[in-house]
Amino acid sequence: MRKIISLTALALLLMTAVIAGAAENINFTFKNADPVVFDHKFHLSKYNNNCKVCHDAIFNLKNRKRFTMAEMEKTKSCGSCHTGMKAFSVASEKECIRCHKGAPKDVSYSIKGLGTAVFSHSKHIAKTGGTCKGCHDGKVITKEKGVTMADMEKGRTCGSCHNGKRAFAVTANCDRCHRGLKTKDITFPLKNVPSATFSHSFHLQAYKCTDCHTRIFPYRAVVGKATMEDMFKGKSCGSCHNGKDAFAASGDCGKCHKGLKPGIISFKTAGGEATFSHEFHLQNYKCADCHTKIFPFKAGALKASMSDMEAGKSCGACHNKGKDAFSVQDDCGKCHKM
Repeated sequence: MRKIISLTALALLLMTAVIAGAAENINFTFKNADPVVFDHKFHLSKYNNNCKVCHDAIFNLKNRKRFTMAEMEKTKSCGSCHTGMKAFSVASEKECIRCHKGAPKDVSYSIKGLGTAVFSHSKHIAKTGGTCKGCHDGKVITKEKGVTMADMEKGRTCGSCHNGKRAFAVTANCDRCHRGLKTKDITFPLKNVPSATFSHSFHLQAYKCTDCHTRIFPYRAVVGKATMEDMFKGKSCGSCHNGKDAFAASGDCGKCHKGLKPGIISFKTAGGEATFSHEFHLQNYKCADCHTKIFPFKAGALKASMSDMEAGKSCGACHNKGKDAFSVQDDCGKCHKM
């Protein structure tokens, strides 16, 4: 009987030794911080080497999952014991450093065309007095990816503090985060007319980033398209190029469309081909005299009959019985190659 008891006790001792020796520390790694180390030996000593206290009641070895701090605060994972009663609370800001050793690293965000924006943990911790939960509360810093500057202007992520009250606004200080920012010219390729180029460097001599972004333009280049007619109504470039703040978008087309040489437009009609010469008409008129008061910019978008012209529409707006130019009712051969 004593031999059986002795053998059982020896087996238990050996099992305990095996458990203590096999249970290694677990490192939970993070991209921008030192790892959090779970000490098996320490925790086993607290619970008399009883693995079942955690496995699989709290941690399922068959289905390993990473838990967020927000989940732990709801008693998941480590938070099932670290509630402030059995052990220190994971929700206590003062206790963060008990698991998260070392200094958090800077976080770099690579942005296409704008270089790299760097978030300095050390600088922000110094400003906030070490209050990690000011950001890491599941609301300010979340798992969401691809947060835009427009989102930040609405108070999300960095914009929750960088709102012009608590810290400098995200809308007016681009180069404070985007170090060495050098904005580029934006070229808008267009069909049948020369490309239009927007020069950031030229406009930044008189304006700030916040004057245009994002009240008029999103930060991403060429999002959506605005027609010249839209600009005449005060949209896009036309919000400033209105003849008051800057030259009107309806003025000299060549200021934006360098080397513009509008061609001849042909209209196939029952009375023979009719042609309109831009070059001839520009000797006496400006683009704005016709576009878009009389004609849209797109050729062929407006169709008018001879009776419409005789009523003062289309070409008849100027070819008006000899007042401004010869009448459309005069010699047909002047326009139609018959």
